[in-house]
Amino acid sequence: MVEFSALGPISGIPDSDMDTVQRLYRVWIRKYERNALRTEYYNAHERVKNLGIAVPDKLASRFHACVGWPAKAVKTLADLSVFDGFHLPDGEDTHGVEQIMDANRFDLIVPETIINAYTHSCAFLTVFQDPDDGRRVRVIPRPATWSAAIWDYMRNRIKAALTITDIDEYGDVTDMNIWLPNMVYRCFRNHGAWKAVACPNDWPYPTVVPVCYDPQAERPFGRSRITRPLMALTDAAIRTMLRMEVGAEFYSAPSLWFLGLDPEAFQDKWSSLVSSINSVSRDQNDEIPTLQQVRQMTMQPHSDMLRTIALMVSSETSIPVNDLGITMDNPASAEAMMAAERKLSREADRQNHLFSYALEETIRMVVCLQEHIPPSDMPDTLTGIRCQWQPTKEISIGARADAFSKIAGVSEAFARSETGWRYAGFDHDDIADIMDTIRSQDARGILDRLVGDAGKAQKQDSETQQADATETRNAGESADVGGLTA
Repeated sequence: MVEFSALGPISGIPDSDMDTVQRLYRVWIRKYERNALRTEYYNAHERVKNLGIAVPDKLASRFHACVGWPAKAVKTLADLSVFDGFHLPDGEDTHGVEQIMDANRFDLIVPETIINAYTHSCAFLTVFQDPDDGRRVRVIPRPATWSAAIWDYMRNRIKAALTITDIDEYGDVTDMNIWLPNMVYRCFRNHGAWKAVACPNDWPYPTVVPVCYDPQAERPFGRSRITRPLMALTDAAIRTMLRMEVGAEFYSAPSLWFLGLDPEAFQDKWSSLVSSINSVSRDQNDEIPTLQQVRQMTMQPHSDMLRTIALMVSSETSIPVNDLGITMDNPASAEAMMAAERKLSREADRQNHLFSYALEETIRMVVCLQEHIPPSDMPDTLTGIRCQWQPTKEISIGARADAFSKIAGVSEAFARSETGWRYAGFDHDDIADIMDTIRSQDARGILDRLVGDAGKAQKQDSETQQADATETRNAGESADVGGLTA
């Protein structure tokens, strides 16, 4: 376990907040060991937990094997959560959401935040007004290994949070941020003394948004995809591979026994094994030594055990066993493969729904801080923002096109909406181009109608004027004829 020095007093933080800071620091230290352990399993840095029965510890210490099942459990589900931007009310970006996404690289921070959440149960999106950059609002992801938070069960949100931003070569923390309501403390340690710089903001609670996997009432920060059963099964798989590796060494060199032969007859046993021609002389009684070969061990029991462990991992993670590198004697049917995919896609749909709340809250917080809008006065153009994800199920382009044409044939509005084109399988950028084209065509059509209506009105006015002139001329001619008659 990594040892961290205790947190001393911090100049610049009042005593009323210091108790919360100390509590956050204790939470981080208490959770660090398990978070670091899951990071090791994700990176395949786990060590052999030898039982010391079949394989000596001396051999086990020299064995290095990597089993990537924990990373597979994280990435397989994370690959189904593909962020596809935000749906804006009326399609108008009145608050510069696209510019915020580009400036903070949402296309990068969202995937890495999701992977961290699946690895450690949660990750955090911090929203910070940087005083060194004109109070520009930044969104920075933070992993659970270098963060801690306290949950407010009364208000169902984060009460306070801590993020570690730097440590020295001895493992001591030298830089961290404390997130409290209406305040962020930037803390620095110099020559053993802590100092804090207060950065007030207009937000009534900490500007930290949790991104969690499978949160529960008693576990608001969720749980990890790298569960205890998965770590235990990974250890069992490594031990099985260790036994297979040691067995392969004996399997490669056959065990030979010469009965009635002096052991000193073979000075170099390895040379005798690899030589194509060998000879053995008779013994002192002029008898020929008897040669016997011990039956080689089989690798089948180890392969069967590894297959059994993979089946248990598949059950724990809902990942098809074929994706774990195990080939079954009877290949899975198409129905079985679809059933396995449905398990993951349903879980991904549920998680995308939970992730949407976090991302929507983050983007609203950024806009409100930039435009100095209090949460109580948030306009409908912000409350109506919705997060969009690419479909989790694989559907052929032909099937999508057929469904789109049938629905559009019934409802023309479907073919002219973002929802319709997203249903057809287009991504965020393509849909934006399509909607711009539709709006341009609509505007051109409106202009054409206005020009046409103006032309019609002008023509009608001209015809009316001509009719009036003709009627006036006819009336004058009638008066002249009447005068002549009289």
